Amino acid sequence: MLLTVDIGNTHTVLGLFEGNELVEHWRMATDARRTADELAVVLAGLVGQCSSRKPAAIDGISICSTVPHVLREMRQMCQRYYPDVPVVIVEPGVKTGVPILVDHPKEVGADRIVNALAATHLYPGPCIVVDFGTATTFDAVSASGEYLGGAIAPGIEISVAALTARGAQLPTVEIARPRAVIGKNTVECLQSGIVYGFIGQVDGLVQRMATELVDDPAALTVVATGGLASLVLDEAAVIDEYEPWLTLIGLCLVFERNIGN
Repeated sequence: MLLTVDIGNTHTVLGLFEGNELVEHWRMATDARRTADELAVVLAGLVGQCSSRKPAAIDGISICSTVPHVLREMRQMCQRYYPDVPVVIVEPGVKTGVPILVDHPKEVGADRIVNALAATHLYPGPCIVVDFGTATTFDAVSASGEYLGGAIAPGIEISVAALTARGAQLPTVEIARPRAVIGKNTVECLQSGIVYGFIGQVDGLVQRMATELVDDPAALTVVATGGLASLVLDEAAVIDEYEPWLTLIGLCLVFERNIGN
């Protein structure tokens, strides 16, 4: 079994692959206070819940992270509890097969490179990957799999938290689609601005990026991923594909390129 770990600022997503098939997955809060020992206990508990799969069945680990402190503890966990298991951490020097054509390649988040690899693997032709996480990232990938750059916008939850924190009379609301765009009360007005405002942002940014990326928009595939993607999928006009496990698939591919099947 290959364990894949995507450590994000808000959530950590884990997946178990048997060959190329994702057979189990989990999502947990990213907590910078967790030690390597605590991470090992959590992981053993999650994997132990799989009736036919035990922690000893893990024969490979592939990790990417946007949180350096958590990555340090995860690295120590692997060294102490899985010393004989090959581990690939997506960082400079690791083979991804993705040329990074930006001014400062080391500044690009590992998850964005992994997403570009997975998008190229799954969908032919040029792609734009929209990842709805703590930040909403837009990444352009050429037809030959080159990472060309992108855009970063505040994520949905960050924007909502900032708005309610600074607006004295604005309540905290559930992030959900309202019954109409024109809200009839404060809660509906907030939900409309949040949901449809972000849909407009996604459509607008992707369309502008597409004009720079391709001559024929029909040749472009726009792929959505991330924990908050479901909020805009039904309404965003530009989204072609939804792959919730895009990063995990990319981590599986990176492991194969560095260690083998």
